[in-house]
Amino acid sequence: MINKLTHFITALVVVSIGLFVLFDQIIMPAYIRKDSTITVMDIKGKSLDRAILELESEGFKGVVYDTVYTSDVDPLTIVDQYPASGQKVKPGRTVRLKIARPEKMIAVPNLVGQSRRSAEIALQQLGLEIDTVYTEYNPDYPRGTVAWQFPKSGDQIKKGLGLQITVSQGLPPDFFQVPQLFGLSMKKAKSELTQARLSVGKISYQQNEDLVPYTVLDQSIAPGTVLDQTTTVDLVVSILDLQDIFDNLQNEK
Repeated sequence: MINKLTHFITALVVVSIGLFVLFDQIIMPAYIRKDSTITVMDIKGKSLDRAILELESEGFKGVVYDTVYTSDVDPLTIVDQYPASGQKVKPGRTVRLKIARPEKMIAVPNLVGQSRRSAEIALQQLGLEIDTVYTEYNPDYPRGTVAWQFPKSGDQIKKGLGLQITVSQGLPPDFFQVPQLFGLSMKKAKSELTQARLSVGKISYQQNEDLVPYTVLDQSIAPGTVLDQTTTVDLVVSILDLQDIFDNLQNEK
């Protein structure tokens, strides 16, 4: 009877000691660690290096997770953080940082010769826009196309800025420019003159065995000449043989 009681007391003591050790060494420390938190500091506006040092000194880990391109603050300045300042978190928590970097410079594309709509789309894709639009009569560019731009192609500007362009209205009402006709067929030369609101004048023929018959050899008004009224342009045309002229006239009858 005494032995049984002794064994029971001994077992009870051993179990009690075991429970005490378990509670003291494992359960309580885990409970204390669970409830231990620290407040996140405010590091916005500080340089990246300084922010990381301050975080590490308080038991945090700082990592860059995002970038914003701006000229409002110095490069590598903290502009945002997560968790936000004032929040209570566990020690060792990673604080994600958003930093500032210099605004990206964009190379201006060449818009000259493009339609206004194509120019707008090209700029939008780069984060630019058209700021001011001028119009002018310009014989060198078809109506509705860009004849001039500023800044010019290849210049570097900040994203979001606008460009100035001039859109051609084509030829002015009282503007006639003589086209280049040399080397064209008669049919093509007449078409070019019609588009320029001019017409064919006197046609002279010159024998030439090196060229296709009825190729323009010369014109009475130099190409590029600007006139203030419509007129006719005389042409010199190649033929293989003078008999071709007679045959051609007979066919026209």
